[in-house]
Amino acid sequence: MLNIDTIKNGLVIDHIKAGSGPQIFHFLGLDKANFSCALIMNVPSKKTGKKDIIKIDNIINIDYSVLGFIDPNISIAVIKDEKIVRKIKMELPERVENVIHCKNPRCITVTEKYIRPVFRLTNKEKSQYACEYCDALYSAGSID
Repeated sequence: MLNIDTIKNGLVIDHIKAGSGPQIFHFLGLDKANFSCALIMNVPSKKTGKKDIIKIDNIINIDYSVLGFIDPNISIAVIKDEKIVRKIKMELPERVENVIHCKNPRCITVTEKYIRPVFRLTNKEKSQYACEYCDALYSAGSID
């Protein structure tokens, strides 16, 4: 049986789509963290069959829009003194900046490196985003 210590003060990122945990773990820089954190993969889930969970024994700043872009079903529990004091439910952000890069070779964000790529949500049902500069379409779900 897998045993992971209780979080005293920190975050639990739950309901991550199975297999997406490593991407989020790396994006948050947890692979270089100097505090306890755990990536737990393929945990049984009643809703989805399997899920990933990240436990962080520290309060860190997180760009919630990025997590919502990767997986809007994620929830975050804020833990203080071993008790959940707040739950945060992700959703698709209206806009993401400097998270994904436009793959249109003629886009100004590709040719001019000082311009930050910005994408806006154009279709919530399809989780579709468009580049603000060239209108190239992208689906939410992964970062590059």
